[in-house]
Amino acid sequence: MTEALERWRAWLGRREETGDLLDLNRARAMQATLDVEDPPLRAGDPLPPLWHWLYFWSVAPAAAIGPDGHAARGGFLPAIELPRRMWAGSRVRFPAPLPLGAEARRESEITAVDFKEGRSGQLAFVTVRHRISAAGALAVEEEHDIVYRAAAQPGETPRPGSPAPADPPWRRELRPDPVLLFRYSALTFNGHRIHYDQPYVTGVEGYPGLIVHGPLLATLMVELARRAAGRSVASFAFRALRPIFDTAPFTVAGTPEGEGAKVWVADPEGFLAMDGKVGFVG
Repeated sequence: MTEALERWRAWLGRREETGDLLDLNRARAMQATLDVEDPPLRAGDPLPPLWHWLYFWSVAPAAAIGPDGHAARGGFLPAIELPRRMWAGSRVRFPAPLPLGAEARRESEITAVDFKEGRSGQLAFVTVRHRISAAGALAVEEEHDIVYRAAAQPGETPRPGSPAPADPPWRRELRPDPVLLFRYSALTFNGHRIHYDQPYVTGVEGYPGLIVHGPLLATLMVELARRAAGRSVASFAFRALRPIFDTAPFTVAGTPEGEGAKVWVADPEGFLAMDGKVGFVG
């Protein structure tokens, strides 16, 4: 894979910039999607943390869509041949609010491209740095990790996971369904077929059901922590460990830790599917 890695690393330093209007109706649709019982958001309200993922869509024409529903590879992101693509994690800071209704700009840069081979097969990692500004201020700084994996092998089973902490003080159980996944895909203009196309995700990518979006799980973790603690969020970091499917309920949980909170998602077997750390505004 040395030759392929060198080819992929030609994307290091590649940049793009895009603008978007922080549309109020899109944020209100997110409130409905998450069953948020707060009063409807209004123009000028700060966008809740991680809801910036609803904006800055990557809009590829139909002719430029790849077999997985994403834009064909080789544009802004490297042309990595490994077929399965997932959101592996992020590290995000919120130095200033993003006011709803404002015009915002996002600057993005490819900062790392790596390859590993181990018990789980071939893995390629791409890190993208995003900086979002609005009203003359930097509002979001993020490092986004993307992982590419080889195709599923016949009889492949997931490795044993790590057990999630027991008896968390903050806990919410959710039952995912295709409607929730479709609505989040629509709000983020995410065409990835693993989230809505049952024959594709089971027959082509070899998973047992539709996959719950990594950023949706991360958003649920942050929402749980900020509501339970009653504090504003200054930073958040998370790692995806195991996929969550629409086949059974899962649990979002957390506990205070120092000046922040430890948060996680547990799969139906009680294993950690995602873990993270929230930092609160002092």
